[in-house]
Amino acid sequence: MQMNTPPRSTIRLTRRGRLALVAAGAVVAGTAVAVPLLSTEHKAPKAPKKPTALVVPEGWRASQVYEAVDKVLALPAGTTRKTLPQAGLKLPEDADGNPEGYLFPATYPLDRTTTPRSLLAFMVDTANKRFNGAPVTAGAQRNAMNVYQAVTIASLVQAEAATKADMGKVARVVFNRLERGMPLQMDSTLNYALNRSTVRTAESDTRIESPYNSYQRMGLPPTPIDNPGEEAMRAALHPTPGNWLYFVTVKPGDTRFTANYQEHQRNVAEFNRNQKSPSAKAAR
Repeated sequence: MQMNTPPRSTIRLTRRGRLALVAAGAVVAGTAVAVPLLSTEHKAPKAPKKPTALVVPEGWRASQVYEAVDKVLALPAGTTRKTLPQAGLKLPEDADGNPEGYLFPATYPLDRTTTPRSLLAFMVDTANKRFNGAPVTAGAQRNAMNVYQAVTIASLVQAEAATKADMGKVARVVFNRLERGMPLQMDSTLNYALNRSTVRTAESDTRIESPYNSYQRMGLPPTPIDNPGEEAMRAALHPTPGNWLYFVTVKPGDTRFTANYQEHQRNVAEFNRNQKSPSAKAAR
């Protein structure tokens, strides 16, 4: 995902930015008659096997999880989302009933008794086991935040980091900007508000009215913007030491972090040149 950073008042951060009918025919030549008898035996089509598990990848948004649950349980679209008010999920008070960030990425077994409600509850219970232990609580407190805020930062890291190796640095950029009273200005939050994923953000996007517009609003977004995995959570609790304020993935495998705005502008210019090259267009 790209990172375009205009003048200081509008600095922007982005990152780079995932069964056939078989008929068997047997031709039998009759031996007791002069004319061969043709006998075709048709086997009934096998019913497709029902899925036995649902895999929730790291970084999926809640909306993607709902759609996947509907599909794997063969339910009408929108069924899982509609169960939320009655699901009784054990979420933090700060979540205000929104499970974003707490649908923990993992493989969940399915059987004939599985329902949207039981699956969502399983995911949230798994997140609570991972997030509510003493090490996570202590790590959050050490960084002057609560666990829900740590999950929110982890979701930003999950969305913005091009590789796991970059996660700690991305987390440090978030903390450095918050500590300096700078807006986060991350395109991942705009993408969440607009329900999309893209490597480019137009100037008009930065003016949308949304609590997730981190160009116009200070601090963290009101909720996580995806469901982070353990690596992203670890980065949020133990950010890599550094003074970085900007980063851009110039090309795959080459993410550059800097505290110098002029250097960042040069990195962004190189990114833009790479995007215009024929090879970059072919790779998209």
